[in-house]
Amino acid sequence: MSQILIVEDEPIIQETLKRLLERQGHDVTAAGSISETENLALNTFDLIISDLRLPGEPGTSLITRAAPVPVLIMTSYSTVQSAVDAMKQGAIDYIAKPFNHDEMIITVKRILDKSVVEQQNTLLQKEVARDYPVESMIANCDPMQEVLHKIDRVSPTDATVLILGETGTGKELVARAIQAQSDRCNRPLISVNCAAIADNLIESELFGHERGAFTGALQTKKGLIEAANGGTLFLDEIGELPLEAQASLLRFLQDSEIRRVGANKMIKVDVRILVATHKNLQRMVDDKLFREDLYYRLNVFELHLPPLRLRSDDIRSLADAILKKMANRTHRPPMTFSATAYLSMERYSWPGNVRELENVIERAVILCRDSVIDIQDLALNKNESEKQQPTYEFENKLSLDEYFVSFVKRFQSEYNETELAKLLGISRKNLWERRQRLDIPARK
Repeated sequence: MSQILIVEDEPIIQETLKRLLERQGHDVTAAGSISETENLALNTFDLIISDLRLPGEPGTSLITRAAPVPVLIMTSYSTVQSAVDAMKQGAIDYIAKPFNHDEMIITVKRILDKSVVEQQNTLLQKEVARDYPVESMIANCDPMQEVLHKIDRVSPTDATVLILGETGTGKELVARAIQAQSDRCNRPLISVNCAAIADNLIESELFGHERGAFTGALQTKKGLIEAANGGTLFLDEIGELPLEAQASLLRFLQDSEIRRVGANKMIKVDVRILVATHKNLQRMVDDKLFREDLYYRLNVFELHLPPLRLRSDDIRSLADAILKKMANRTHRPPMTFSATAYLSMERYSWPGNVRELENVIERAVILCRDSVIDIQDLALNKNESEKQQPTYEFENKLSLDEYFVSFVKRFQSEYNETELAKLLGISRKNLWERRQRLDIPARK
């Protein structure tokens, strides 16, 4: 239930508007002038609707007094100048009197919906800053260092970013990091999982619809792109977007305009687009499952997130950070890992990546009877975590480089990068450099 304040000096209009909004489920307070609002806690309202011309002070004087509460101005003097003046002073919108009841209901709903989105965005940013501070993202390994470098470079721009990586590698976290370091950091960040919306609803969700556009469209609805105006829209699982919706998204990227379903006019919006997928979009283009022109529009700046199995240098730090968070969440005292637990996590392949690591640690925190999590608490697949040392005969006819290539290709499916480096008697950085020099691709 929203708390709404009406400031209107004409009793008939005041009572009519009060009843109209109460029928919509709102809790409404009414006043006849600015002076009558002096004993009210203006910041407790979700919306203030005020006439422009009131006895004493004008309705626009509430804009600064009630900030950040949105103020909708009503005026009988529906000239362009009066609207411009009200908006310049910070009014959320204006509506001309006599107003149409449906128009008032739609306008109020749109303003309240926008306020909810902005509040959720603020809470989300606080949550992200607390649980996943951008400046302390764990990135000890070379691939993640490269990711952070690219985030720093692309964040201040408005470039469209395509974030690629396996499921569970943290693609949404990277999108949040880009938003947090951009000039749009104080504007909405709207996240959409394209795979979670039915095909027949995706265009309505993204672009909005007009009242009566289809069965069940009882009122005009703003789409998620419009709700993100001025901010950022993150489209996760973009590979699941139906071809028809892909065409509409392409038009938006080309013209920065959207058209609600069932509408005739275009709406100009300013939205930065970030997209992510675990799928091979280039292969989908070849298979005619994804539009080629949209692919090139989205692929302005690519970010590849390494799977956790290639981030062995980060395992301990990630595990410690997750353990601290999970212990706090479950109200457990400070906890640690045993040496064998660390080793088990470092040798496991993590097919579910960081998300799997979080789930494993959360389960271990719940089941562990004391303050030290041991290998049995993690319950990792023994075939993955308990590997035997390899035996590999050196063939005299092989050069050192040939032996290196042969060894790495033979065992990289069984061992992570840190383990391979130890087995070869070199540093992990040296292993990475030799991979580049000898053109040995990392395991998939």
